[in-house]
Amino acid sequence: MKKEDCFYLGKIVKPFSYKGELVLFLDVDDIYEYEDLAYVYIDVNKKLVKYDIDTFRYHGNKVVVQFKDVTADDAAFLVGKEMFLPTEFLPELTGNQFYFHEVIGFEVIDDKKGNIGRIKEFIENVQPIMITDLNGKEILIPVVDEVIKQVDRENKIMKISAPEGLIDIYLN
Repeated sequence: MKKEDCFYLGKIVKPFSYKGELVLFLDVDDIYEYEDLAYVYIDVNKKLVKYDIDTFRYHGNKVVVQFKDVTADDAAFLVGKEMFLPTEFLPELTGNQFYFHEVIGFEVIDDKKGNIGRIKEFIENVQPIMITDLNGKEILIPVVDEVIKQVDRENKIMKISAPEGLIDIYLN
């Protein structure tokens, strides 16, 4: 499995018991959508390794798992590692909701400036930022409901209404 075919699920936080159980932080909107999870891919030395789940239970806002064939010593090695799942596990989004990976390459049309390029990538920080490429010039747009007006998946177009003057900063 390749990382580009997956999405970030979360991180292994700490050991839970002497039996090799681990506490997982799932970086998702609703952890309860994952109760039937049978396996995860764990980034071990920049390679995704599949780990089958033997037991799974909720523990507050986190999850406790026991991976099959993982001893307490093995579990200690996994602490701090990132987990991934194939993108087909993601629920389908509609309307103006989107996953960043699904709109890469979409043409971005601003209501005042027109075409401002294709979506190249996203930066996730305090506020997610979309980066478009317009003939070699990068334009950074905040990803907020007030800016994103329409996501047209069929035609691969995103319509936006950028804050006054923002696009001019990059085009001048």
